[in-house]
Amino acid sequence: MASIDTGGGDGGHKKGPGVKKAKKLSTRVDMTPMVDLGFLLITFFIFTTTMSQPTAMNLYMPKDVDKPEEQNKVKESGAFHIMLGKQDVVYYYEGMDPTQIKTATFKTIRDEIIRKKQNTNPEDLVVIIKPTVDATYKNTVDILDEMTINEIKRYAMVDISPVEYELIKITEAAAGIK
Repeated sequence: MASIDTGGGDGGHKKGPGVKKAKKLSTRVDMTPMVDLGFLLITFFIFTTTMSQPTAMNLYMPKDVDKPEEQNKVKESGAFHIMLGKQDVVYYYEGMDPTQIKTATFKTIRDEIIRKKQNTNPEDLVVIIKPTVDATYKNTVDILDEMTINEIKRYAMVDISPVEYELIKITEAAAGIK
C-alpha cells in the first residue's frame, strides 16, 4: 500500500518544565483508491479508442492497362458520363457523344442516375466519373456516395478528356459561372 507519512521529530519545539509537548499526529493517506481509479481510466480510454475505428469507403481502382485488347469495353447505350465542375455543378451525358452535355446539381443528379438505371440493362450500365481540376474533394466523395446509394455496381473514375473539358468551359461561360 502506498502512503505518505509526514509525522516525525521535534522540529522546533521548546523543551522545558512548563511547556507541554504537542502530540504530532501522523497524517497517512491511502493511495490505493487512486491507483484503482487510474487503472479504470486507462482501461476506459483504451476500450473507447479500439471501439471507434475510422470509417472509410472502399473504392476499387482498376490497374493500369496499356494494351487496348485487355481494356474493358463499354456498350455505348449503357455509358453514363458524369463530370464534376466548379461551384457544385455536375455535367453529364449518355452514350459516347460529349456534345449532348447536360447540366445538373447534386440534388438533381440522383434522379438522372435513377432514370438511366431504370432504362438500361443492369449488365450494360457503367457510370464514368470524371472530376475536373475545378472539382472539390467533397464533390467527388458525394458522387461516389450517390453510386453507393443508387446501388450502381459498375463505375469508374477516369481523367477528363480535353474535348469534354472545353465543352464544360463553354457551358460555364454561357451560364456565367466563373
